[in-house]
Amino acid sequence: MRVALGLEYDGRSFEGWQTQPSGQTVQDYLEAAVVQFTGEKVKAVCAGRTDANVHATGQVIHLDTGADRKEISWVRGLNSYLPTECAVRWAKVVPDEFHARFSACSRTYEYWIVNEPVRSPILSGRTGWVFRPLNEKNMEAAGQFLVGEHDFSSFRAAGCQSKTPVKNIEYLHVIRLGRFIKIRVKADAFLYHMVRNIVGCLVYVGTGARSVDWMGEVLEAKSRQAAAPTFYPTGLYLTGVGYPEIFGLPQHGASPFPG
Repeated sequence: MRVALGLEYDGRSFEGWQTQPSGQTVQDYLEAAVVQFTGEKVKAVCAGRTDANVHATGQVIHLDTGADRKEISWVRGLNSYLPTECAVRWAKVVPDEFHARFSACSRTYEYWIVNEPVRSPILSGRTGWVFRPLNEKNMEAAGQFLVGEHDFSSFRAAGCQSKTPVKNIEYLHVIRLGRFIKIRVKADAFLYHMVRNIVGCLVYVGTGARSVDWMGEVLEAKSRQAAAPTFYPTGLYLTGVGYPEIFGLPQHGASPFPG
């Protein structure tokens, strides 16, 4: 039987998603919880690998099991063995052809920035921080250069294993919510560090260090050297993974903050 699970986790507590010798990753803790819950050793497959200090409210994974459990039992049972920084939000039995990564048709990320002169100890590790005033309207305008299907080589980190740099961004929105800047972007798929590299460029535009049109120049350059440095991981959240309706899965997790 194949089971899909929706996960939410605080990335500060883990060394990313993918298993490591240290055993301190989300995958490591989840697979250990399955052993305690069912007695089985399984391999959990995720929709999108997240780095250390990157969070998720809408991560989706699948695993194959011989255990006969009700869907709500997967939620309650695994959560009893998971650390408090990680929780299964929902579970659903899916057909064998479902694959958490390859069946996904979209991913949605949010990046949250605290934009005020003094850093917030309370929000440290949960947001990015920019002390210079940001012009969110210019950031929104710059982001529109990236909407559509493009070669995103300028936003591709070294070590990216994607077969092609061509991706399709459905939308990219930037709004201000009090002291927060919220960046929300949805695409069919993302390159390694693509969102954080985009955010770095948007911050350059927002502070006035670069013009709105500069974003188009960066895109056309198809060179990582043309873009801004990679922004902090701490404000990044995987908030949703889209699948064909036939699977009947939730499409999005919640935003980490109101708004």
